[in-house]
Amino acid sequence: MEDVTLGFVLIGAMVGLILLGLPIGLSLISTGAIGVWLIRENPDLAFRFTALATYSGIQDYVFATIPLFVLMGLLVSISDIGKDTFEVGQALLRRIRGGLGMATVGANAVFAAVTGVSIASAAVFTKVAVPEMVRHGYTMRFAAGTVAGSSILGMLIPPSLLMIVYGVLAEVSIGSMFIAGVIPGIIIAVGFAVMIWVYASFFPDRIMTRRTDPEFSQRAMPTGEMVGKSVPIMALVVLILGGLYTGFFTPTEAGGVGAAGALILALIRRRLDGPKLWRVLRETGLVSASILFLLIAAGLYSRMLSLAGVPQAIGDMVEHLGLGPYGFLLVFVVIILLMGMILDSTSILLIMVPIGAPIASAMGFDLIHFGIVTIVAVEMGLLTPPFGISVFTVKATLNDPRVSIETIFAGSMPFVAVMGVALLAIALVPWLATALVN
Repeated sequence: MEDVTLGFVLIGAMVGLILLGLPIGLSLISTGAIGVWLIRENPDLAFRFTALATYSGIQDYVFATIPLFVLMGLLVSISDIGKDTFEVGQALLRRIRGGLGMATVGANAVFAAVTGVSIASAAVFTKVAVPEMVRHGYTMRFAAGTVAGSSILGMLIPPSLLMIVYGVLAEVSIGSMFIAGVIPGIIIAVGFAVMIWVYASFFPDRIMTRRTDPEFSQRAMPTGEMVGKSVPIMALVVLILGGLYTGFFTPTEAGGVGAAGALILALIRRRLDGPKLWRVLRETGLVSASILFLLIAAGLYSRMLSLAGVPQAIGDMVEHLGLGPYGFLLVFVVIILLMGMILDSTSILLIMVPIGAPIASAMGFDLIHFGIVTIVAVEMGLLTPPFGISVFTVKATLNDPRVSIETIFAGSMPFVAVMGVALLAIALVPWLATALVN
């Protein structure tokens, strides 16, 4: 069997193992090691490749960004900063139609800028925003769908764990990826807000259980209280993004400074005791170790694909079919959207980026632009059935048997449509992703 054919067979075997329930990391590392063994017909070389991937795969200084940003996100989550951010947005937008929905989107966008994890956003705002929206006349479908839909901003607006994973896999600057996500994140957040306003203004029966405008019943928040609730999270946002944009911090240093700032805020607000600190540290270790193991496995998998010549073969096939750069990008995005229905975001990146990034680079795409398009497409998978991890997070956090998973999926579909329009715009206008980087 030719090496290229063997490479494709191993990709199919790896996807099959994942669908059968084998963890993604074990699937990647086993097919990678077996692939090297079969391609080189040398089991000793396969073991050496595996050892090399384990040692060199995560030894770089930049990998410290992962535990640092995870720690920062968890500390922010237990400090009730998300709740305060929502209350401020609620007060500012209380006289605008759909204001509570917009407040949820805005709070999610700001919260995303200091957590980087969509699931954390979904869990926090399900507890904070959904009961408030339902109490003021919104349907449960729209309230839960708004939280699920806007939670995806956590992986797009920097810092983002997906951007770190992509940067490692595609070998591009993580700091540049962070900066490139700012404009697309704002575009999608604004698109969400406009969509909510249109529904509230012209189709109120679809999102509200009563025709009265619920926002007028909100109390006015005193300016001093508003400032007090806004300062902590805005200080973290300015500290992290400002340091990254000016070049004062590297991404790793930004993670350290952000984690220290989040720890100080948690202590000042008296939200952190011994048991909570231990839980935060334990969860940080579990999340970080799982991601780092996945990156080790992906490194070996990527080397196996290169040895087999799979990226080159796919690139030649795309060129032979005459698809062109944007034809390839369309096919790549469609595959990601289909995979999003059955796999989680990190798994999709680990499988597809080692294949797609070399082809995209050979076809003249800026890998920063290609990365943002990829991440937006992957994030859409968080909202599409049957997997839709953000939707399942909202369902689990609500813990209400009267709210079905189908209801939440239906509520999130308008947000998927907005993301689709934004994805098309970002793909066709690379400047939207690269303006702040260049």
